[in-house]
Order: sequence, then C-alpha cells, then structure tokens
Amino acid sequence: MEKVVLKAIRREVTGKQVKALRRAGQLPAVIYGRHVEPIAVSMEAHTTGLALAKLTSSSLVTIDVDGTEYPVLVRERQRDYIKGVLTHVDFLAVDLNEKIRTNVRIAFVGISPAVKDYNGVLVQNLERLEVECLPTDLPERLTVDIAVLAQIGDSIRVRDLVISDKVRILADEDDTIAVVTLIKEETAAVAAVPGEEATAPELSVERGKKEDEVPDKK
Repeated sequence: MEKVVLKAIRREVTGKQVKALRRAGQLPAVIYGRHVEPIAVSMEAHTTGLALAKLTSSSLVTIDVDGTEYPVLVRERQRDYIKGVLTHVDFLAVDLNEKIRTNVRIAFVGISPAVKDYNGVLVQNLERLEVECLPTDLPERLTVDIAVLAQIGDSIRVRDLVISDKVRILADEDDTIAVVTLIKEETAAVAAVPGEEATAPELSVERGKKEDEVPDKK
C-alpha cells in the first residue's frame, strides 16, 4: 500500500474548548507511544475522515506535525453517530525498526462450495489474530479464502493461513478460524397420555422464595 501522510498541527486547546475546534472543521487528536511524549494535535476533519475510512487498525499511517513525521497506527476513533463524523482519534507512534504486537482483522474471500451447494452455514470462530512483526511488514488484514471449504465439517485453522515469513502469528496453530456446519432443528417433544389434553406445567406460588427460608411463626 502507498504511503498515507496526514497533516496535523500542535494544539494548545484542550477540554471543553475543543468544541470550538470541531465547529471550525478541525479534528482533535493525540499521538502517544513508547518513545514519544503525548502530542495533542488538530487535523482537517473532512480530509482526515475520508482517509481513515479506508484504513484498518493495522494500517501504517504517517502524521506530519509541523514538518516532523511520525509513523503511527490508529488506536481509537471516537465518533458522533448522529452526525456520522469523527470527534477524536488516538494514534500510537511506532518505531519502524522495532517489532510490535497487534491484532489484525481476518477477512474472508471467495465462495464456499459447502455453503453454496450443501446449504451449510459458515461459522467464524476468530475475527482477529495477534501478530508480531516490524510496522512496515504489518498486514492490513489476514485474507482467508473459504473456497477450500468443500464439504460440511471442513474447517480452516491458523496453520492453514498463507502469510509473509516476516510476520509471526502468536495464536495456537490448531485454533479454528472458520468451519462449515449444518443447522440443527431443535424440536421439543411433549409426552401426552392418549385421550387427555396436554396441560401447561403448574407454576409455584412460592417461586420467589428461597429454599432455606422459613416462614415466621406467629
């Protein structure tokens, strides 16, 4: 993926005063990290929002703060869901020469014959996997081709993933990512005596009383 650079400027405005920044079309954000003191910044809200919408939490982004570049990962996005806009973003600064551990989203591609032809149900057991690698080798997503799931009961495990040798998955290789199963219809059978109508079970009047409660004696 091509390098994504977002412009930012340092800000002194904090607390409730950031509302004025938002009204002016600015997005408040903060950059922090192991080797970086927290930096409060503001960014052009519309441009930043469009750029971040295309990125995942494992996408490497460069923030240009007054001419100084910081390679970062998006760690938290706060949003006004009524207006549909971002209100604050946390960026984690990383060292490009130091390996990091982070979770990467799993994305399914392809069509499973077991689902298409045999009416199977695809069950996803894992949505993300923790990986370790250099920031520049971090995949935006882990792509899983479900076309290999041909029969009911077929599954894909961690060991089946094809990834770069520069990336190490930290999960157990036997963990199941996805499996195709059948929907089992559960039916409740009620035994009835011939000639008698089925009756609903009686409800106890004392159902709210604990077993060890003893009524007061008068």
